Amino acid sequence: MREWILVSLCAVAFAKHEIYSGWKSYYVAPASQEQLSILGSLESKLDVDYFVRPRVDREGVALVKPQYQEEFLNVLANEEISHRIHNEDIKSQLDIEDEHIEARHAEFRARSTPEKPYDNYLRLDAIYNYMDEVAANYPNIVQQVTAGRSFQGRPIKYLKISSTNFEDRSKSVIFVDATMHAREWITTPAAAYAIHKLVENRTDSELLDNFDWIIMPVSNPDGYEYTHTNERFWRKTRSFNIENLITFICRGVDGNRNFDIHWGTVGSSDDICADNYAGSAPFSEIETRLVRDVLNENLSRMILYITLHSYGSMILYPWGHDGSLSNNALGLHTVGIAMADAIFAKTLPIFPRYRVGNSMHVIGYATSGSAEDYAHSIGVPLTYTYELPGIEHDYDEDEDEDDDDDFADDDHLKGFHLDPQYIRPVVEETWEGISVGAKRARLIVRN
Repeated sequence: MREWILVSLCAVAFAKHEIYSGWKSYYVAPASQEQLSILGSLESKLDVDYFVRPRVDREGVALVKPQYQEEFLNVLANEEISHRIHNEDIKSQLDIEDEHIEARHAEFRARSTPEKPYDNYLRLDAIYNYMDEVAANYPNIVQQVTAGRSFQGRPIKYLKISSTNFEDRSKSVIFVDATMHAREWITTPAAAYAIHKLVENRTDSELLDNFDWIIMPVSNPDGYEYTHTNERFWRKTRSFNIENLITFICRGVDGNRNFDIHWGTVGSSDDICADNYAGSAPFSEIETRLVRDVLNENLSRMILYITLHSYGSMILYPWGHDGSLSNNALGLHTVGIAMADAIFAKTLPIFPRYRVGNSMHVIGYATSGSAEDYAHSIGVPLTYTYELPGIEHDYDEDEDEDDDDDFADDDHLKGFHLDPQYIRPVVEETWEGISVGAKRARLIVRN
């Protein structure tokens, strides 16, 4: 049994983030496929967690626990794999993240201004309160749906946004979900901002005239809450099998490996403790079954599905399991490029330009059981995984958050969290991509 299991069992007895004391992260840059394979083997051998997976032409970011750091560095040195420190003290960085989130809360309290889920990283109740408020204030165009309940009993909610109550069969359906991976906090504000733009700040009538929208801001509520209370880097659901003690200790399933498309064949794990554990069977998780049901219920009119993840500044499309191209590859790439161009036109200079392409080729490894591939396999013409930006920011106590120069100072970008000051720029640019994608999708699919 892995050593970290014992740590996990005791985590609640320590102060917040104490579990991450001594953890470090490293940039790793393989120069060959052989070096890339060696880095891949460390994932199971040394329990390495890749925030960004390396490939031969791209640095990765590896999170390494204290007990494995010496061996990890020895392997890199012996194999002559280029590397450098990414973050020397993960716990301290997490503590600083909390301080910045709280400071942002305080700003809104001081102004007596309601804080929205696209302003800061909020807890699940606050996100659902916002959805309740939107549904109550705009009953003519918004219907709130509780799709079901998570493994731990939390509601999984989404909004149906339509000027015609989803009754006009000539309108195309767009589905956007977020936070399938619990630790990817920036995805929730991006989904919430889409709600804001469609309902509260309507500036483009075409988006309601021609489309019906389904927005699910938190598809993995158990995992999301757990990242706020226990383990910031928790990725999976929180399910377990009462008859299997190991599943109680090593809880959860990677939702984006749990869909019924080449399930469990590549890019996932059958190790219950692994972050990319695919589950005991396709759709073993109630959370993924609910996403599946939304897709199938609206399949006849759904032309675009976007699942929001982070990070890496990528727009990925099928097929991820083997790198082959879909029969609709030209449409997928054309719309993907249009979305990336729209994002780039809005983005801050510190964010990298999005890369667009087949999932396996862009990220450099195959994945099976993904939501993006499943949605395409059942007939959604255009399906994408967005990997939102993840800049690294070295916090400076003297920084002025409202100073535009902060956004252009590349010398300070070396952490691994998206500081709350960057939430609004990211959600605004993401919305540009989504809205352009909807329009281009309709042109391609309907013609």
